[in-house]
Amino acid sequence: MLELHSVSKYYSGIPVVNDVSFSARPGEVTGYLGPNGSGKTTTMKIVTGLIDMTFGQVLFQRKPIQDNPIGYKRRMGYVPEEPYLYHHLSGLEYLTMVSQLRNLPQREALERIDGLLRMLALYDDRHASISGYSKGMRQKVLIAAAIMHNPELVLLDEPFSGLDVGSALVLRSLIQELAVRGKVVVFSSHELDTVERVCSHVVILHRGKVVADDSIENLRSLMAAPTLEEIFSQLVVEQDTQAMSRQIADLIHA
Repeated sequence: MLELHSVSKYYSGIPVVNDVSFSARPGEVTGYLGPNGSGKTTTMKIVTGLIDMTFGQVLFQRKPIQDNPIGYKRRMGYVPEEPYLYHHLSGLEYLTMVSQLRNLPQREALERIDGLLRMLALYDDRHASISGYSKGMRQKVLIAAAIMHNPELVLLDEPFSGLDVGSALVLRSLIQELAVRGKVVVFSSHELDTVERVCSHVVILHRGKVVADDSIENLRSLMAAPTLEEIFSQLVVEQDTQAMSRQIADLIHA
């Protein structure tokens, strides 16, 4: 289980993440939602160990992640919001490098890389430089790199970015399959329809604070809202979206 206890991150005395607590359990997909600037990606970077928290504690399997950061990262797979890749490498070279960093046995690594390249429709371009890949192809390389070592914890920050419809459907099913197989999956996305289909549990962040932490079913009942989009709008959208859309249309139509 992944647990966050009163996690805060301050920049120049201003809280970007403010007293955030929640748990993500094996066998379920936890959706981590919020508008731009709410602190989602900062939280993800804290959980991955990329940045330090100002206050609080992150536990994995009941142990603070700072106690053994290398051991913890070996058990984690991460798809970041921005596709930071070595563009001079080919897709095959990049995944081979990742497999070596993950200490995968060579034969096992070759089998997994070959299979992932084929199943993610990257095989024909495996020797091409990543600099020539489309955004969706780069995203698929990141996904392959995140899961090839069979991690216990999978962190996905906007993983559908750039994917075509077919690849997005595969990823949606894969996320659910990873949870079924006992992984701890935390999934951040702006695609609320996808979150509603994939996640059983959601945490909603607004201005750095948790404003909801419950199953989607319970939130629907508590807020008398039939969809996650309506729940999200009630909790974090601060303007009348229909009125705003009319004002914009009136402005350009004048």
